[in-house]
Amino acid sequence: MRDVDHEAPVYLHQLPVPGEERYLSLALVNTRFALSHGTVDLLDDTEAAHLWLVRHELLPDRVALNGRQYGRLLGLREALRALFEAYGAQGRPAADDLATLNAALAAAPSTPRLAWTADGPHRADVPDTANPAAAALSLLAEDATDLLTGGEADQLTACAARGCTRWFLRSHAARRWCTTKCGNRVRAARAYEARKAR
Repeated sequence: MRDVDHEAPVYLHQLPVPGEERYLSLALVNTRFALSHGTVDLLDDTEAAHLWLVRHELLPDRVALNGRQYGRLLGLREALRALFEAYGAQGRPAADDLATLNAALAAAPSTPRLAWTADGPHRADVPDTANPAAAALSLLAEDATDLLTGGEADQLTACAARGCTRWFLRSHAARRWCTTKCGNRVRAARAYEARKAR
C-alpha cells in the first residue's frame, strides 16, 4: 500500500487517472482539476510548473523556466484541453488551439537518427535540446498528437462525474469515471436522491 504524507496538501493525494502513465499530455491537461473547496492548479506559478516538468523528466532540474515559457506551457495545456473536447464532441477544434499545438511541435523538432542496440537497428527521434523548455513543450505536443491520432484515441473521454474536469483513457466501454472516487461520489449522490424522493 502507498504511504500517504498526511502533511501534504489534499490535492497531492489525487489518484492518477488511467492513461496518464502512458501519455504525459493527458497528465498535463489534468494538472488543473476541481475539488470540493475549489479549483486546484498544479502549475499555479513558474516554480510549480518547473517542478512538474522536472518530475515528469521533461526538463533538467538545473534549467530554469522563465515567465514566457511558463505562459506557453499554460497555453499548450488549454489548447490540449480544447482539442480533447473537440475530439470528444466529434467536432473541429478552434484554429488557434490547433496552431498552439503545431507551434509547440515546431519549436524543437526531432531529428531522426538510426540507433543500433542489442536488438538491432531502429529509428530513434532525437529532440532538439538547444532550448530545453521548448523541447519539453514539443515533446508534450508530440505526445498529444500521438494520443489523438493513435489506436487509443477512441478511449479518450472526460470524466462523467459532476464537477470533475479530468480526462482519462477508458479501459472498457462502460467506464464513465476517471477514478473509483468519482464513481463512488456519483453513486452516493444517486442513493441520496433516491432516499430523498421516498
